[in-house]
Amino acid sequence: CYHCKLNMREGDPAVYAERAGYDKLWHPGCFVCCTCGELLVDMIYFWKNGNLYCGRHYCDSEKPRCAGCDELIFSNEYTLAEGQNWHLKHFCCFDCDCVLAGITYIMVNDKPVCKSCYMKNHAAV
Repeated sequence: CYHCKLNMREGDPAVYAERAGYDKLWHPGCFVCCTCGELLVDMIYFWKNGNLYCGRHYCDSEKPRCAGCDELIFSNEYTLAEGQNWHLKHFCCFDCDCVLAGITYIMVNDKPVCKSCYMKNHAAV
């Protein structure tokens, strides 16, 4: 078995994945996503760099995922802020919803706030 490295016994059910090549077999319970462990026997699977992936984790390896909406980001224009990727329109001020990409913002209680809202609502007077 490609996953657990135990020998396949004659008569045992085995999973063959065409994309992985003719030399690889798995026990049905070992045919899982390398990231989340989801069983892929009756699912669409992806093969990349010697690993099996479920659809979600394969896509995550190809495109960034927006921290705001949890959708893949297909646009070439997006922002990286606070260690996460965001669609431009989803990285916005928690108080007024203005887009923060490319402008100064302040984190207040782990939420981004534009400079104007910070001065109006959070700054000590």
